[in-house]
Amino acid sequence: MARDFPASLFGIRSDGITLNTRSIQFAIDYISNKGGGNLVFSVGRYLTGSVHLKSGVGLVLSEGAVMVGSTNPLDYDKELFTALILATNQQKISISGNGIIDGRGREVAQNLLALIHAGIVEDPLRNDRPSESIRPMLIDFRSCRQVRLRNVTLRNAASWVETYDQCSDVSLDSITVDSKAYWNNDGLDIVDCDSVHVSHCFIDAADDGICLKSHDPAKQCNQVWIEHNVIRSSASAIKLGTASLGGFSHIRIIDNKVFNTYRSAIALEAVDGGFIDDVLVDSLQAAKIGNAIFLRIGERIPGKEARLHNVRIKNVSVDIPAEKPDSGYDYEGPVEDQPRNISPAVVITGLPGSLIDDVTFENVNIKSPGGGNVFRANLPLGEVEKVPDRPEAYPEFSMFGELPAWGIYIRHARNIQMTNVTLSAQVKDYRPSIVLDDAHHASFRNLSIRPNDRPKKWWAKNSTDIK
Repeated sequence: MARDFPASLFGIRSDGITLNTRSIQFAIDYISNKGGGNLVFSVGRYLTGSVHLKSGVGLVLSEGAVMVGSTNPLDYDKELFTALILATNQQKISISGNGIIDGRGREVAQNLLALIHAGIVEDPLRNDRPSESIRPMLIDFRSCRQVRLRNVTLRNAASWVETYDQCSDVSLDSITVDSKAYWNNDGLDIVDCDSVHVSHCFIDAADDGICLKSHDPAKQCNQVWIEHNVIRSSASAIKLGTASLGGFSHIRIIDNKVFNTYRSAIALEAVDGGFIDDVLVDSLQAAKIGNAIFLRIGERIPGKEARLHNVRIKNVSVDIPAEKPDSGYDYEGPVEDQPRNISPAVVITGLPGSLIDDVTFENVNIKSPGGGNVFRANLPLGEVEKVPDRPEAYPEFSMFGELPAWGIYIRHARNIQMTNVTLSAQVKDYRPSIVLDDAHHASFRNLSIRPNDRPKKWWAKNSTDIK
């Protein structure tokens, strides 16, 4: 059993006023050098800047213990990114307990902005926001093995909340993320990691909830399980991409719930020359969400063709409202790509010559508001080729503007099979429920559409073998 070391042993103060950075770092180094153990924080507020977690050390935040990030941006260290707790090339590290890590991100970001305006810190200030890399995350672990987080609450980061980059054997269990403090507040970023298990977490984030990324063309996210989580986001709930230089394989997204989310419940985006292969989505419930499923091949790097294939989606129930799904949150998703009617619930779009391939849907129930207005934004069915491909654009389900379907839109794809799919529109829509363009070898079995006022259940152009 790991030895416990009380924080008070190292003179670490719990008054919320004393800056404990040096004493916490001394404690971490001491425990690691002694063969490992837990640094235990009892009830109190522990003010600190950046600390570096070392092999064999666990931070234990007891119930009532709060690790509080300094509001001075100069109290933070930057490696590739800036963070409150950093670790690189370490093993057997952990953060646990029923306590809280509070980054006070809004205050930090505002103070950083003041330093930039004063000329103390240099930054390009896009949109009058400091760059993501100099705003502190709460956790940034790189090339670490045997990483464990359990029960802890992560709150109010100034940038992405937690990032695990090229790590292996990672378990994130029963974490609460409450971070709507500033822009780019991804709840959880998993970058080119192997063997990751994310389970029983509650994530409420201003940006993507759980986001898998691939920053290295020679690396990939592999063997990632995302199960039994509840997610709310002003972007997408669970996303592969946008950064997708390498790839994603053997991804399992099981029994998750999504609510009040502005963009997609599930977004799979291969847009930087990498691949997405072997993804299973099973048992997804999403209520009050902008889009159910978004699958996209893009080409943001000219000449770098991506691949997206072998995706299984089943046992899905989604309810899309007419109103903005994240209305009223501190940092809402932007109103964009207007004018347009409500986008289709499922959007599958590859590129000419780079087709999304081998996708199955089974037991899917989608409720859409319908109510498309022909006078608001109209794309005649005979002119579907006018939908822009936009290979270089940042991928979002709304990126094409007006789409000619209210339920499912499939373009540049093949081998798409849908079984036991129900599409319901609350209000009659002038658009057909399903539109296919440059789609090949697609089948629809036991398809139910309500209301069904058209003789055919789908409309296809430039497509073959649709049945």
